[in-house]
Amino acid sequence: MAMRRNLSRTDNLIHQFDTVLRTLVPRAAQPYRPNPAGKLAEEPLDEQERRHAEGLMRINHTGEVCAQALYQGQGMTAKLPQVRGQMEEAAQEEIDHLAWCDQRLQELEGRTSYLNPLFYAASFGIGATAGAIGDKISLGFVAATEDQVGKHLEEHMKTLPQADKRSRAILKQMAIDEAHHAQLALEAGGARFPAPVKLGMSLMSKVMTKSVYRV
Repeated sequence: MAMRRNLSRTDNLIHQFDTVLRTLVPRAAQPYRPNPAGKLAEEPLDEQERRHAEGLMRINHTGEVCAQALYQGQGMTAKLPQVRGQMEEAAQEEIDHLAWCDQRLQELEGRTSYLNPLFYAASFGIGATAGAIGDKISLGFVAATEDQVGKHLEEHMKTLPQADKRSRAILKQMAIDEAHHAQLALEAGGARFPAPVKLGMSLMSKVMTKSVYRV
């Protein structure tokens, strides 16, 4: 992490552009950890089940696109070096999620969302704004966001086709990681957002999930 902070402005811009490409270009992201579904056999799904699983995994993939943008924006404007380092570490684990969801979409003969660039830009702006306001707010936003993601993952695990054990294994590991990220953000001094703020974030999240399920 320290090496990255010593890079020139040009090098950092190149790194940021590389991150954008690896996030938005299908099959570009490479995971650091093995896929949790790696040893599970693919069980047959009928067409309706396959389409539903595809829609859910597309939502989760877009959620990871948003997470990458959020952490990248926050990392650029965070005040304290240790907070920037934490953002980078969390973003690295989110790359695993991004790659796993992309791989699963390929297995389901599906595709990523056409709306990903728009959600990436919006999430980057939100992250950069939160980081500029202050690290306490920035970390609090991470915790609240990860809490929302965890709820979506739990819901998706319940509604996935029973035979789709590969998707479920991926979402299970993602849920563990997201809960850990939320805990770390609060322990680092993140603000606990009030219920009205969390409600607003939940409504925004529903807009994303409804639009991305098919598009």
